[in-house]
Amino acid sequence: MTSEIPGPPHDPTLPVPPAPPASETLAPVPDAQVNEVKFTRAAALWSSLIVGFLILTILLIFIAQNTESTSFAFLGWRWSLPAGVAILMAAVSGGLVTVLAGAARIFQLRRAAKKNLKAARQS
Repeated sequence: MTSEIPGPPHDPTLPVPPAPPASETLAPVPDAQVNEVKFTRAAALWSSLIVGFLILTILLIFIAQNTESTSFAFLGWRWSLPAGVAILMAAVSGGLVTVLAGAARIFQLRRAAKKNLKAARQS
């Protein structure tokens, strides 16, 4: 085992280019000249679409693999559905309940903010 650095063989007969003089070193670029790409709504839309399509693909695979019919009973009603569809419906229902709870909280906060703004304007 040797302590040589792996890489192309070093030939001492090849000329080595001289280092550039200190006056030719690169100066930092001022911030005004740097054009930074900002995160836009369109980029957010594309990112959301990609994530959404990935989730949709995973859901379709899940439903296709869970096609065995299962019986369900709720408050006297009885029906049968494929297991994948039933689980998907339960997940969507849970998501809708979450959205309703979030919407109620947003409505509550907006109402409180309007009351505070009105009280601040009167005083």
